[in-house]
Amino acid sequence: MVMKPEPVFEAVESVLGPEPACPVILLTPQGRVFNHAVAEELVRHERIALLCGRYEGVDERIRESLVSDEISIGDYVLTGGELPAMIIIDAVSRLIPGVLGDPDGAADDSHATGLLEYPHYTRPPEFRGQAVPEMLLSGDHVKIEQWRREQSLLRTLQRRPDLLKSAPLTKADIKFLKEQGYDPESGK
Repeated sequence: MVMKPEPVFEAVESVLGPEPACPVILLTPQGRVFNHAVAEELVRHERIALLCGRYEGVDERIRESLVSDEISIGDYVLTGGELPAMIIIDAVSRLIPGVLGDPDGAADDSHATGLLEYPHYTRPPEFRGQAVPEMLLSGDHVKIEQWRREQSLLRTLQRRPDLLKSAPLTKADIKFLKEQGYDPESGK
C-alpha cells in the first residue's frame, strides 16, 4: 500500500497553506538519522509538520514536491511513521524551555553534552546493602560536579566509546580517560 498524493497534499495544504512556512518532515527509514543534534535543530522552529507514511510509504511526488526534510529514527523499518513522530515530538518538546519544569533539565542529559549522563541516586542513602556514593552526600558541590563528570566519561567509555571521538573533552577529561585505559588515538 502506497499513500496517494491527492489526500496528503490536500491535508497538508488545508492546515499549512500551499507554501508551508515550516519544515514538512517525512518519517521514513530513508531519511537522515534522528539524534540530539537534530532535535536541537527542530526546536528552533516555531512549528514543524510531521508526515507519517504507512507500510510502503508515500507516493514519490509527495516526497519530491511537498516534503522539505526526511528523518529516520534508526536503521530498521516500522509499519508506519506514527511511533517515530511521537519520539520526535517528545525529544523536541523536552528542549522547549518550561516543558520539563527545571529550566536546565535537558542541558546535561545523555547526548546533550556529547556524553552519556552520570548515574543518579535518591533516598534512602542505603538500600539493600547498596549505598549512595559518599561523594554525593559530602555537600562539596565542586567535588560532586567533578565526580559527575568523571562518571559521565567512564559510563561513555564503557557503553558508547564511539561518542568520545566527537565529544568536547578537556585536558583533564583526556587525562582521566587515559587513566581508565582509553587511547585517544585509536578511540578505544
